[in-house]
Amino acid sequence: MSTATLPTESVLEIAREGALLCKKLSLHQRGSVLTKASNEVLANEDILVTLIVQESGKTIRQARKEVHRCANTLLLSAEEAKRLSGEVIPFGAFEGSEKRQGYAIRQPIGIILAITPFNDPLNLVAHKLGPAIAGGNSVILKPSQHTLRTAQALVDILRLSGLHNSIISIFSGNRHEIQQLLAIRDIRMVSFTGGMETGEAITKQAGLKKMLMDLGGNAPVIVCADAQLEKAVDACVEGAFWAAGQNCIGVQRILLDKDIYSTFTDQFVAKTQQLKLGDPQQESTDVGRMINDAAAQRIETWVQEAIDNGAQLLTGHQRKGHFYSPTVLTNVPHHCKVWREEVFAPVVILQSTNTFDEAIGLANSIDYSLHAAIFTQNLESALSAADQLEAGGVMINDSSDYRFDAMPFGGFKYGGMGREGVKYALEEMTQTKVVCFNR
Repeated sequence: MSTATLPTESVLEIAREGALLCKKLSLHQRGSVLTKASNEVLANEDILVTLIVQESGKTIRQARKEVHRCANTLLLSAEEAKRLSGEVIPFGAFEGSEKRQGYAIRQPIGIILAITPFNDPLNLVAHKLGPAIAGGNSVILKPSQHTLRTAQALVDILRLSGLHNSIISIFSGNRHEIQQLLAIRDIRMVSFTGGMETGEAITKQAGLKKMLMDLGGNAPVIVCADAQLEKAVDACVEGAFWAAGQNCIGVQRILLDKDIYSTFTDQFVAKTQQLKLGDPQQESTDVGRMINDAAAQRIETWVQEAIDNGAQLLTGHQRKGHFYSPTVLTNVPHHCKVWREEVFAPVVILQSTNTFDEAIGLANSIDYSLHAAIFTQNLESALSAADQLEAGGVMINDSSDYRFDAMPFGGFKYGGMGREGVKYALEEMTQTKVVCFNR
C-alpha cells in the first residue's frame, strides 16, 4: 500500500513503528529481504526500464544499465548487512582498567528521511534504502515528483520480498510539509542527493541531525599531451552526454594541454556530432530528453550568456521542447554560469592549458566537487593529480562519471557531507555502542 497521500503525522507514526520492527530483524533476515529484492528487480527488468524511460527521459539502453546497477546495490546491501560487526576494545591498555573487557557494536540510528533526485530514479533510491535497511532503520522516502512511479515500484518490490510496509514510507508532500518533517526531532538523519542551495537550506531547517549529502559537482577532466587521445575522446563524450548530461559526476570542463588541444577538439566535436538525439525508447538513441522544458530553457539561457560574453560555440545549442542538443563550447569566460555552476545538461567546455599546474589550478577553482579525472601515460603526473585534485574521487585514464556502487562516493569542499557507497553509507546510517564488563 502506498503511503504517498498520508499526512505528515501519519507518515511519522508509520516510520516510528517501522524503526522498531526493522531493528528487531536479525542480520540474516535483513540480508534475505535485500537479496530477494535484488532478484525481483532483475525479474521485473522490462517494467522498471519502461518506468525509467517514461519518467526520467533516459534512453532505453541507459535505463537497462540502471536496473542492473540497482540490483547490484541491493545485493551489496544484503552482503554488508551480514558483515555489520563491531570490535573488541582493549580496556586493559589503560591503567586502572585491567579488570574490564568489552566490545563496540553498531546499532540503527532510527528514522531516516531520504530525499532523492530524478536523474537516477531507481539506483539512487536503492542507495538510500539498501544501507538503511541493512542497518535496521526505517525510512521516509521523498523521491522527485518527476519519478514517483519508479520509486514506488522499488518500494513495492522490497515489500513483496518480505519487508514490513511500515519500514519504508513514501512521502510526496509539498515544500511546507517537507520542512515540517525536517524539523521533527524523531527523524535522526537526512540523506539527501541534490543541489547545493537546497542542501544548505535543509541543514538550516533540520536542526541537530546527522547529515549525509551529495550536493553536486562540476567535473574537470585533465588531458595531458601524452594521453591516448582516442580513449580520452571516447570516454569524455560518453561522460559528458550520458543521461542528457543530467549527471552530477558528468564531464563538464575538459582541460587540454595546448599541444593536443586542436587534435582533441576536432575529434571530440566530430564524435559529438555523431550522437543521435531523440526518442529515448528507441534502441538507436544516444541522448534523450531533459527532465522538462524549464531545464532545457535554463541551459539554453546559460549557454547563450557564455556566447554573448565571447565563448565560441563548436556544435549544438539547439532546443526543441525538452530536447537540447549536445553542445560543445570553448573560450568560455570564467565568470559565466556554464563555467562556475553545475550545468546538469548536455554541455561541455574545452579549454587549452599551458602547464600541468595551470590545469590543476583551474580544476580546483570551483567551490564544490565530486569527481575529477586525468588522462596521462605518465605515472608521476597521475599520482600528482590524484594528490592535488580536490575531489571525492579521481579517475585516472577514465571519465569522471565512472562509479562502482561499492566504492565510497561523496564530495570535497561544498560538494557533499559524508560518503555513500553501500558499506560507507551503512556506517553513516548506524551508530556505535560500547559494552563494558567490570570483573
